[in-house]
Amino acid sequence: MRIRWWLLAGLCCGLTAQTLEVSPNRRYLQTSDGKPFFWLGDTAWLLFQNASKEETTRYLDDRKRKGFNVVQVMVLRSAGDTTTDGIPALINEDPANPRLDGYWDHAAWVIDQARERGIHMALVCSWGSMVKGKKVNASNVESYTRFLVERFGLKPNIIWITGGDIQGDVGGDVWRTMAQTLRKLDKKHLITFHPFGRTQSSTWFHKEPWLDFNMFQSGHRRYDQDKTPGAKGEDNWRYVQEDYALTPIKPTLDGEPSYENLPQGLHDPKEPYWNAADVRRYAWWSVFAGACGHTYGENAVIQMHKPGRKGSYGVRTFWYEALDAPGAQQMQHLKSLMLSRPYFERIPDQSLIAAGDGPKYDHVSATRGRDYALVYSWTGRNFSLNMGRISGKAVRAAWYDPRTGTRREIGTFQNTGKLEFDPPGEPAPGNDWALILDDASTAAKDKP
Repeated sequence: MRIRWWLLAGLCCGLTAQTLEVSPNRRYLQTSDGKPFFWLGDTAWLLFQNASKEETTRYLDDRKRKGFNVVQVMVLRSAGDTTTDGIPALINEDPANPRLDGYWDHAAWVIDQARERGIHMALVCSWGSMVKGKKVNASNVESYTRFLVERFGLKPNIIWITGGDIQGDVGGDVWRTMAQTLRKLDKKHLITFHPFGRTQSSTWFHKEPWLDFNMFQSGHRRYDQDKTPGAKGEDNWRYVQEDYALTPIKPTLDGEPSYENLPQGLHDPKEPYWNAADVRRYAWWSVFAGACGHTYGENAVIQMHKPGRKGSYGVRTFWYEALDAPGAQQMQHLKSLMLSRPYFERIPDQSLIAAGDGPKYDHVSATRGRDYALVYSWTGRNFSLNMGRISGKAVRAAWYDPRTGTRREIGTFQNTGKLEFDPPGEPAPGNDWALILDDASTAAKDKP
């Protein structure tokens, strides 16, 4: 492989950030020094194309403050992509002939800025429409992919994503060539596939050796809008259950759930818009079902919408106003709770639920380690638990508020038989609470 000037620059700058890898139990992610990495992603698909340097640093500073550690972006949405200054990414819109200055320098700068803030960049190499439209094709995909590895492969804070809102059997040979080229040239960075709405990478690529972890797109439709065969509707936890049962074991996560402030169903602004309570539900359900993290999105931020640009999907505000959308501020509380207890031993365990886990919005999710258990109810309805699933003669119980990250003590109970728990407030959509049970003999009072 040719060593270009930017590779030499990377070798000389003393890269110190941790790359990511799959944990030994194959369920989760960790840093290269073995520390737990809970993927808390934000979606800024058009960050490279629509944000200036000043806007980029503002965005990244905000996401760091809110606890995000991954940002998903499109490397190329179309063959005509340019920087905000109008510098094209490609010469004659040919992926095999990238223009080496301008756009790619800016993308590299963004990745470096993210690294300084402890953020990994999940790079969708080519949006699916480019393969579907044959702009990226069998004759140029290897050359284009090689360029990407040469340009960014030494940066420790990248994750490669093939696909891009597309089924794996649409241009499947192109996606395989892209992924195989990435793996051949880059043995260090993780690779996955971003699929079309209401599908999962495992359907086409689970046993491919290059696929390090699965990603699914639960999408933007309500229960009644989902006409997919075997429709899961809003039950994104079902995708996790399916991936969790596969062999070989691989981590999985929801890489595109319903976005905050987006019309339900995606395209019609006359429909209700997804809100903070909805995006919390997607995050907590999927993680408690065994996902290795979660990706959040907000309508204005995904497209970096700002004055002077035509927005999509009924967007009603600008990206810099949307940074503080309630859901964006609340995602960090899930990450904090997951990392507050032994991480790699955690498993989903619905056997904790004594009387059925409930349909649709009344679904109750349970996960546990050896000496702790966590149970989530989105509606705040009562539920009964089978005790004795974790260690200890007694358990210390508390309610955890997904909106604020605060804790309300309940008391200490014998760890036998069945117990019923009544979350604060009256049952209602979005009155969500997580029950925390800790072995009373080992419970630390300073934990969430």
